[in-house]
Amino acid sequence: MIMKKLLAQHHRTLEVLIHIISWVIVFTFPLLFVDRTSEYFTWDRFLRHSIVPLSFVVVFYLNYLWLIPRLLFREQTYKYIIFNLILVTVMGLGIHYIQEFYFTIEQPIRPTKRPPQPRWTFLVRDILGMCFTAGLSAIIRISRRWSKLESARREAEKQRTEAELKNLRNQLNPHFLLNTLNNIYALIAFDSGKAQQAVQELSKLLRHMLYDNQQTYVSLGKEAEFIYNYIELMRIRLSSNVKLETHLDIDKNSRTPITPLIFISLIENAFKHGISPTEPSRIYISLSEDNNRIICDIVNSNYPKTDQDKSGSGIGLSQVSKRLELLYKGQYTWEKSVSPDGKEYHSRLIIESGKVLPPDSLFHQ
Repeated sequence: MIMKKLLAQHHRTLEVLIHIISWVIVFTFPLLFVDRTSEYFTWDRFLRHSIVPLSFVVVFYLNYLWLIPRLLFREQTYKYIIFNLILVTVMGLGIHYIQEFYFTIEQPIRPTKRPPQPRWTFLVRDILGMCFTAGLSAIIRISRRWSKLESARREAEKQRTEAELKNLRNQLNPHFLLNTLNNIYALIAFDSGKAQQAVQELSKLLRHMLYDNQQTYVSLGKEAEFIYNYIELMRIRLSSNVKLETHLDIDKNSRTPITPLIFISLIENAFKHGISPTEPSRIYISLSEDNNRIICDIVNSNYPKTDQDKSGSGIGLSQVSKRLELLYKGQYTWEKSVSPDGKEYHSRLIIESGKVLPPDSLFHQ
């Protein structure tokens, strides 16, 4: 909150500075085209020429501070146009009245063969200049308003996304815990020693879920450690007819940001559908990082569960899809396929991690 206030104050200061510099340039511009050592140059003459830029300042800020917010932004476009027409007409006539009757110092007349221009052409020129100034004021103010609205829209979208992600995490944690407890329950019946070991492994996983999982992003090194602990927990209950291969090629110190538990549902799915109590089964899990890409490859035997099987709620993969769309839209590919003979299921998820730069407040090692 303090950082946002400081940033807003910085923007306001910068905006005021830009306004000051712009008008200084407008008022000093005529000095670039006159010879100040000449007898024809006087400061009174320069002041006379400065009345027109001064009128532009009046028109600009009357629009910027009053007419645009009170009329144009309130959809009173016709009133806004009428007020501006009256304003520039009165200002244009007033300028020429002041120049004719209050600046009495006559300037030397240079001999010229060309006839003098009609005075009404200068009046039209100045009125058109003020119309342009009013239009420029409207463009700047509308752009500023659009920028604020866009910033508010992005903030609202960010809050909505964070709320959805929080809701998804709240659903995923009980789902994950239920599946793990089902595995431990199965171990208790035939091997209490392994069940005790499984509870220890579960405590490590719960620590990750209770603390790290509350962040939008965690380091890839920590997530890989969590996946390893989960696989070791699952390995305890595997029978001899299951061949489990793992390839976790992730540096334990990797600080690549990744949303927590995004891969665990895929691995859960492999253990759920890749193991048969009677047939030879195979599970292959690979997680690697290469050129700012995180690649998760999973191949498992395909033994789809029946409707009577209640192990798990079946919401894991749908959660993965929703979270990928919220956090990595346009930055991931997820290929799922079954072998032609229907015996193997293959899932390949690639996330372009280099494109994700989470704020410091959302990423903690």
